[in-house]
Amino acid sequence: MADTFHHEPPYSIGVICGSIAASSINRRLANAMMKLAPEDLQCSYIEIDKLGLYNHDLDGDYPPEAQELKRQIESSDGILIVTPEYNRSIPGALKNAIDWASRPWGTNSLARKPVGIAGASPGGIGTAVGQQHLKAIMSFCNAPLMNEIEAYITFKEEDFDDDDNCTNESTKGFLQSYMNAYDDFVRRVLTVVPQQR
Repeated sequence: MADTFHHEPPYSIGVICGSIAASSINRRLANAMMKLAPEDLQCSYIEIDKLGLYNHDLDGDYPPEAQELKRQIESSDGILIVTPEYNRSIPGALKNAIDWASRPWGTNSLARKPVGIAGASPGGIGTAVGQQHLKAIMSFCNAPLMNEIEAYITFKEEDFDDDDNCTNESTKGFLQSYMNAYDDFVRRVLTVVPQQR
């Protein structure tokens, strides 16, 4: 059995954007959120665009891209997922990444990782339905979920500048509150839930 340990700040946060589109508004939202993170949250992207489709026939010989995904998740203290909603659920690319990360059986890289979920859409529903699906999936993966604040963002182009800074003070304040709450959540989870080395 792996050793257990508790982390001290700063915390390494892996950020996964559910969309692999270069023009993704959720990538822009994630950029804005990373800029508003407290200094003890050191955020960097975990990219999912190079993964092939998950195939359990490969469990005995995991592809390098999937091994790297698992390595990055395991080396992160927490995971922040910022995702669009596709057809009232999550994008296939995100589900595929979660499938790779949670396997082979018994090597679930997402277990015990404190997870924050946010999302943006042009419409008023703000990815709420997709996020509920994602929460069910992450719960099965034994990942503690932050539910204190839910971030369903209606994306408006005028609220973000060319460098993805949020310029709408109300939205900026909300995103700042979310990141502060996530910082607190990460600290609490890492204090009470033993992490595997």
